[in-house]
Amino acid sequence: FSADGSQFIYQSEVSGDNPFYQIFLPDLATGATSKVSPGVGLTTCSWVHPTLVRVIFASTHEDPEAREKQAAEIAFRNSGQQRAYSWDYDQYYDIYQANPDGSGLENLTNAPGYDAEGSYSPDGSRILFASNRQAYQRTLSQAEQKLFDDDSSYFMDLYIMDADGSNVEQLTFSPGYDGGPFFSADGEKVVWRRFNPDGNSAEIWTMDVDGGNQRQLTAEAMVSWGPYFHPSGDYIIYSSNVLGHANFELFMIDVEGLKEPVRVTNTEGTDILPVFSPDGSQLAWSTTRTPDGSSQIYMAEWNDQLARELLGLD
Repeated sequence: FSADGSQFIYQSEVSGDNPFYQIFLPDLATGATSKVSPGVGLTTCSWVHPTLVRVIFASTHEDPEAREKQAAEIAFRNSGQQRAYSWDYDQYYDIYQANPDGSGLENLTNAPGYDAEGSYSPDGSRILFASNRQAYQRTLSQAEQKLFDDDSSYFMDLYIMDADGSNVEQLTFSPGYDGGPFFSADGEKVVWRRFNPDGNSAEIWTMDVDGGNQRQLTAEAMVSWGPYFHPSGDYIIYSSNVLGHANFELFMIDVEGLKEPVRVTNTEGTDILPVFSPDGSQLAWSTTRTPDGSSQIYMAEWNDQLARELLGLD
């Protein structure tokens, strides 16, 4: 959601000569939608600046082989083959800012390695993001090189920078994938997912915006990810497959991690990537509960009072 709740930015695969995700920005009142991304390469992880004058997203459109990769993917899909889902930590991903109509595109990270998963602070002055740039900036040991070749996300950490791309600081330094960071509504806290070093499980963590006071909230030894603060800052919603490997449902947990997580969804299909509207009255998320099993965005009213009762916060 934009800061005033009038817009909702998202990624979607559309037909045409690019089979990969592109970024779209609809006006929720009128339904008018603009494509923000350049239409070449991979794109992901978009966010609207609080002033509504620009957006950020990650893109590989500067990859010299972007169009060839698009053609190869189209040919693969047209052959009737299917591949198991896996995220692409493409080294050409950088974070870009643009005007809401896609003009004025500017590279903010411009560094070797995967730079993505960016989000603005509530005042728009800073950007959180995930990057494995450290693996590209130094000589890896033989053991590290093997880890990198097997899964480059092992070297993913969280970073923060000014909104113009300057003053980059590293916030996490743990082995394994730290990613998907978001600010709390007051800009003081960060929530994110941390995979264990072997990549088999992920938990929800919070920390201060300077990287201090890191706290693990979940301990389920499954994959818990996609966390997002309620605007009150009192609890967090996230997705987890704790009920079964392929069954991702939404859960919520208090911000201290002292209460048992509470299940929010209970349907067939995958429910992931939840976000609250700025006033906390609406919840949007991605789900495959659709008749054809395709992934679509759903929105529902959110009952904050009931959530607090279930979490034992009142």
